[in-house]
Amino acid sequence: MNAHVSQGGWPVLVLNADFRPLSYYPLSLWSWQDAIKAVFLDRVNIVEHYDHAVRSPSFEFQLPSVVSLKSFVKPTTHPAFTRFNVFLRDRFSCQYCGSHDDLTFDHIIPRSKGGQTTWENVVAACSPCNLRKGNMTTQQARMFPRQTAFAPTVHQLHRNGRLFPPNYLHGSWLDYLYWDTELDP
Repeated sequence: MNAHVSQGGWPVLVLNADFRPLSYYPLSLWSWQDAIKAVFLDRVNIVEHYDHAVRSPSFEFQLPSVVSLKSFVKPTTHPAFTRFNVFLRDRFSCQYCGSHDDLTFDHIIPRSKGGQTTWENVVAACSPCNLRKGNMTTQQARMFPRQTAFAPTVHQLHRNGRLFPPNYLHGSWLDYLYWDTELDP
C-alpha cells in the first residue's frame, strides 16, 4: 500500500478556476471524500485521477487527484498577520542568526517601549536570540534583523511557500505546481 494511503490517503490538489493552486504553503489539498462531495455538488471539475477507485455494490468512482473550482475565488491581496505568515515571510529562519529551530516572534521595538505587533515591527527569531535581545531595541542589543520587517503581499508569501514543498507530491500534481522561484518576478 502507498505511503499516502496509510496517512489519510489520496489527497486532492485543489486549483482555482485559473488552474493555479489556492495556496502553496500550506498546499491547497482536500481529502478525497471532500473532493468527491464537491464533484457531486457540481462545484469542481476533475482535472486528473488516481489509478484507484472507490466502490459500492452498485457504483464505482475513480478518485480525483486534481480538481479545479468552477467559480474563480479572488485571492486576497493582503495576507492575514499571523505567526505562521510571519515565519513564512522570513522563510522559517531567525532574522538574527539564521537558525531554523525553536522560532518565536520578536518585536524589533519591544512592546514595553511602545512597539506594536505589526508586520513592520515583528520578525522571526529563535528562542536564544529572542532571550539575548530581551527587552532591548536592536541598537541597544547590537542585533539587527537580516531583512527589514515588512508587510508581504500574497504573491511574496506564495513565492516563499514554493521554497518549502510538502513531503508528498503526487506525479499528477506536478504540471500545476511551480516550485521554481525563477518563474516569478
